[in-house]
Amino acid sequence: MEYRKKLIEVALPLEAINQESAREKSIRHGHPFSLHLWWARRPLVAARAVVFASLVDDPSVHPDKFPTEEEQEKERQRLFGIIEELVKWENTSNEEVLNMARKEILKSTNGNLPPFYDPFCGGGTIPLEAQRLGLEAYGGDLNPVAVLITKALVELPPKFANMPPVNPDARRKLGFENAWKGIKGLAEDVEYYGKWMRDEAFKRIGHLYPKAKLPKEYGGGEATVMAWIWCRTVKCPNPACGVEMPLASSFELSKKAGRKAWIEPVIDRANKKIDFTVKNGAGAVPSPPKISRGAKFKCIMCGEVASDSYIKQEASENRMGAQLMAIIAEGERNRIYLPPDESHIRAAQVPKPDEYPDGELSYDPRAIWCVLYGMKEFSDLFTSRQLTTLTTFSDLISEVKLKIYKDAVSAGLPDDQSGINDGGRGAKAYSETIATYLAFLIDQLANHQSTISSWNASNSSMRSTFARQGIPMVWDYAESNPFCNSSGSFNSLLERMIKGFSGIAAGKEGNILQADAAKPFTQDRNRFLISTDPPYYDNIGYADLSDYFYIWLRRSLGSIYPDILSTLLVPKVQELVATPYRFEGDREKAKEFFEQGLYRAFNNIKEIANKEFPVTIYYAFKQSEVESDDVDGDINVSSTGWETMLEGLIKSGFEIVGTWPIKTEKAGRSVEIGTNALASSIVIVCRVKEDSLNMITRREYLKILRKELPFALKKLQQGNIAPVDLAQAAIGPGMSVFSRYSKVLEADGTPMTVRTALQIINQELDAYFTAQEGDMDTDSRFCVAWYEQFGLDEAPFGEADVLARAKNTSVGRLEEKGAVCAAKGKVRLLKREELDDEWSPVSSSAGDMIWMCTQQLVKAIENEGENKTAELVNKMRSDIVENAKALAYRLYTIAERKGWTEEAYAYNTLIVSWPYIQKRALELASRPFEQQSIL
Repeated sequence: MEYRKKLIEVALPLEAINQESAREKSIRHGHPFSLHLWWARRPLVAARAVVFASLVDDPSVHPDKFPTEEEQEKERQRLFGIIEELVKWENTSNEEVLNMARKEILKSTNGNLPPFYDPFCGGGTIPLEAQRLGLEAYGGDLNPVAVLITKALVELPPKFANMPPVNPDARRKLGFENAWKGIKGLAEDVEYYGKWMRDEAFKRIGHLYPKAKLPKEYGGGEATVMAWIWCRTVKCPNPACGVEMPLASSFELSKKAGRKAWIEPVIDRANKKIDFTVKNGAGAVPSPPKISRGAKFKCIMCGEVASDSYIKQEASENRMGAQLMAIIAEGERNRIYLPPDESHIRAAQVPKPDEYPDGELSYDPRAIWCVLYGMKEFSDLFTSRQLTTLTTFSDLISEVKLKIYKDAVSAGLPDDQSGINDGGRGAKAYSETIATYLAFLIDQLANHQSTISSWNASNSSMRSTFARQGIPMVWDYAESNPFCNSSGSFNSLLERMIKGFSGIAAGKEGNILQADAAKPFTQDRNRFLISTDPPYYDNIGYADLSDYFYIWLRRSLGSIYPDILSTLLVPKVQELVATPYRFEGDREKAKEFFEQGLYRAFNNIKEIANKEFPVTIYYAFKQSEVESDDVDGDINVSSTGWETMLEGLIKSGFEIVGTWPIKTEKAGRSVEIGTNALASSIVIVCRVKEDSLNMITRREYLKILRKELPFALKKLQQGNIAPVDLAQAAIGPGMSVFSRYSKVLEADGTPMTVRTALQIINQELDAYFTAQEGDMDTDSRFCVAWYEQFGLDEAPFGEADVLARAKNTSVGRLEEKGAVCAAKGKVRLLKREELDDEWSPVSSSAGDMIWMCTQQLVKAIENEGENKTAELVNKMRSDIVENAKALAYRLYTIAERKGWTEEAYAYNTLIVSWPYIQKRALELASRPFEQQSIL
């Protein structure tokens, strides 16, 4: 089938997209994601760029307008300019920029815009951006929480766009009819009725959250409490002690310079009791009783160690308690840290409400392990006070809905009794729409109102339940005050939500359905532009996690969306995720379920995809498996997550025509700190493959791969892709070769498997890095070979001598250059902290040694930051700089394969910082010599 190539199949301004994608992840205010939490969302700007580039023609398909390559490239750069403006966060709602993009899309589609469909809509990112660019946006998801979130972003807003608010305060304002564009009126009503809910809740339960009495040093009087810090307790296993021992993982309250505060245990041996006070200023923070990973704690009364198994037993038999350690109050400028108070302890001792939502927590050993400590039901995650608070707010949904309905009728909306779930647009539908957003606020409050929420001493703020993508065990938790004005309160969450409405498109009306992507679609064939972000093998169990929110949504909105919220908990049996615990621990069954389900989903996508446009799929998975090849002894590396996804994609009839690594993760997120977490997703660009008998042999596949892959890898490196992302980014161009043929035949005539193809791609990736060693000096080649064999450990001198001779150097020479230490018949590479602090590429004898330059750059970035590293780069020859950067990729790969996490992290950090280092080095190079000399 002939088709016109789209821009995304040829080129993208990747640096601009990645820069803005990374920046967006740090934006906290005015983001539509603030309406409701969802896990692993893609950045809006990345999705916007991908949808735009999937619709717009590449200039090469118009030789009549752009006959030469130069003219085509010039036009490409013009389109890049549009994308570069389009992806700027500030232009999210800039109609001038958006209209410019829409105009280009209309031109390339001859005015016939395809509707858009995302079968794994999740948090709604991609449908929202398709809608923003002028398309009718449709989406589906099996998960009811995802369906409601995407409805709230894409389907509900257009129904009430350009409409004034109905609340009586707004209606009293003069000229209000002309002041409410887009969904400003809807946002105004969410704010008004949200505040009404808050005030009503405070009348009913405000007494449960008393103010703190301030001591004289704080001026006396009272202050609003922000949070109460509790620790869990069990009885000390030492019979001679028997104290209720605190299970605290930290005693720190504030790490901020000049505002240091901590909890100090007060031991009363006579009464066998442990109390707490609070200290501020100078002094040593006491060591917490938690002494290792898991649940191993020391009794601070007698020193007895309580084992993990003992604590699990106590917790499972309901003998785990809680003790108040500190009170944190809001001051005029800073937090005020106070010791426990009896009146506050009594205020927390409330009975559970008569009725509350509940359900059994799934036990996922990787993500939900609080169940091991007696927290088996959702209600176990909350204190009685928190349950009372959340049920009170939930009860108010039905009351506020009636109030909105009456106000909407008074404001002139049709009293047609047609609900939002039935396509209504009158007073009832409007009241249910506002109620939906207010129910989201209760979910957001629940995210901060649990005993899994904790205190962040680094920035003196609440840490939510889902600071990580899981429900772990938290030993010292922070119980926030929903009626304060700080992070985690109803006020702050409402304010964030209102600001988030500014990022909603409210364009053409969309439709979001609860649908299983693995079952045949009901949509028309050959009609839709498809872009989707399917599940990543076993990375996140969305159904298990979203139960936490579902139980509250079902209680608050069950009467509005009876079909979507019909089950007691989120459907799990059909969820496409390869979690062995759902298959009695059988990994193969989990893999088979995921692969077959994804194959059916991709087959369904193929049926409804408009063949004039490419299909784009976001994917990211890092887990790798290492096997030894019995034939030639090679190490084969593959990724089950990638294998199963690609198997389904290619088997369903798609050909990979392009891949783009897009930065989709925020640096410094909880899951990433101290680890080598992926920073990018790979956007796979696919076309439906024509039926063909075109086959090649393994030898031919290798020949083509060796021709195309090095060029693709060089482009990726030039784009400063992080080493942690390079292995998965290399899969794209490698599988592009594999997928363009009907079969790749092995020597025995059997078809090559996707797994084998992935192993070959990884072998060629290694060969590419090995080939780069040819550009290195002989001393560096020795260091790389020694590092690969021994790491930073020592080995016999004889082995070093043999290797040095083979590399045309000597151990003595390497020792003189400060690269190795040779003593007592042993040789080892010097660690970075042992390297010369005064080393300079200009004066050192190892100034042109690539290994040494790389290690010094890593040392500089670790110890002194990017500016110092840039100074070193500025003093190096350009060819050495490029070779040092290439070596960092190579060393990362070695360290990652060997499981040397800290080493891999160091090399990854250097490359991630490279764009700034390079920019800063160029600035230094442009300065007069005299100025550089001062540095």
